[in-house]
Amino acid sequence: MITCIVFTLSMIWIQFVNNTFIESDTLVQEAIENVGKDLRYADVYRRTDKLSKNLKYMLIWSGAEDAPLSYFGDGQRRFIEKNCTNINCYVTTDRSLFNGDTTKFDAIAFNGRTITRMGKSQLPKRRSLHQKFIYFNMESADNYPLCSAYFDDFFNWTATYRLDSDIPLPYIQIRDKNGKVVGPKKDMKWVDMGFLEDEELELRMQNKTKAVAWFVSHCKTRSRRNDYAIQLKKALYSFGFSVDIYGKCGPFKCPRHKENTCFSLLERDYAFYLSFENSFAEDYVTEKILTALQHKAVPIVRGGADYSRFLPPGSYVDATKVTPYVLASEIVHIMMNTKYYSQFFRWWSHYSYRDPSQSDNICALCDALNDKNLPYEVGGMDQKIQEELADIGKTRAVGY
Repeated sequence: MITCIVFTLSMIWIQFVNNTFIESDTLVQEAIENVGKDLRYADVYRRTDKLSKNLKYMLIWSGAEDAPLSYFGDGQRRFIEKNCTNINCYVTTDRSLFNGDTTKFDAIAFNGRTITRMGKSQLPKRRSLHQKFIYFNMESADNYPLCSAYFDDFFNWTATYRLDSDIPLPYIQIRDKNGKVVGPKKDMKWVDMGFLEDEELELRMQNKTKAVAWFVSHCKTRSRRNDYAIQLKKALYSFGFSVDIYGKCGPFKCPRHKENTCFSLLERDYAFYLSFENSFAEDYVTEKILTALQHKAVPIVRGGADYSRFLPPGSYVDATKVTPYVLASEIVHIMMNTKYYSQFFRWWSHYSYRDPSQSDNICALCDALNDKNLPYEVGGMDQKIQEELADIGKTRAVGY
């Protein structure tokens, strides 16, 4: 009797285990099928032989923690979250994904901030003809020059702030009044903005009683922007105005946790904002311009870019063209004429500015990996890329 009971229980247990395994196998198979149907599962199930065949794999070789590579996240999720046109791209730092064969990746990414510290022995030993070795950098070429000879004929593509990059990753994006992306571009064409008649705007601008603000924490730079700002402050003082410097480089405080309060202060009280770059390099125009444009202040720019590619005519003041004293007198003249000052905001009716780093720039990578028409230099760089990487900014002593 006991034997029969044990046998019966054993059969029940075997049946339960079999059903469990069958159910488990079914779930696994379903997951594998989902990977082929829905790319969102590709960064969950790591069996690369079972993943969708049209995935584009990019291995981050160095600098995954720094911009812009940090923006792409891990796997495919970021491309899906940003509603990109192409979402079949898979980003990873896992060099063992294809059993350690890095030649199977479609692209290998190198961050310019970290690759300068890498020796030749730390670079990939092998590469395949279909691969794109991509140089990423959002920092100025003046601060991060790439000078080692073993990088000659090394990269196939560049992905930087420069507008002639194979994958341009600008700090700012310009849209027209219909929401279409129109810039920045090398050959930027601006609409005729005419003359602005806006009494409400003029009244609002009359309440701006302070001249210039600057939020900054990086004081010693290759562009010597702090030196220029101090001289401008001295020049404005003779006219009864000042440059109010917030952060580590000045007497006023603007902690990051109160950033919105500081921006409100800029919008309400200040006529101008110093959008000074930390170095001089072609097309190096950062979010410092957005600080002014998005908070109703006129940007005073100082950098190595051709600003006509980034800003409409009559919307900014270029400090690279004048001495601090001349700039101070110009600022005072503009502030004394409210109607003249309001003309700096004619662009409001025609354009809008935004930061694309966490949206369109992410999609640009996957678009490029899917673009069969994008020029591809096999076995070396073309002249444009060599010039881009060799551009170390050519720092200019401007304004004094």
